[in-house]
Amino acid sequence: MKLAEMIERKMLEEEDLCTGDEGSDECKVAWDEVEEISQAKAHLRVKLERDEDPMEEFCYGDPETEECTVVYDG
Repeated sequence: MKLAEMIERKMLEEEDLCTGDEGSDECKVAWDEVEEISQAKAHLRVKLERDEDPMEEFCYGDPETEECTVVYDG
């Protein structure tokens, strides 16, 4: 799922939860999720504009994960 689609889906969830009850804990959590995903999208856009590898920071913190392992056939 693309970040834009995830943001849209979370915004719809937020609208459903918050309609008529904007002060509820569920509404606050839903809005926080929308903000976090939006920030992640903006952060990724900046990295891509700088031509940085988005996996570099992830792998730096945990280089042994499957996504960061380099396998050589030979």
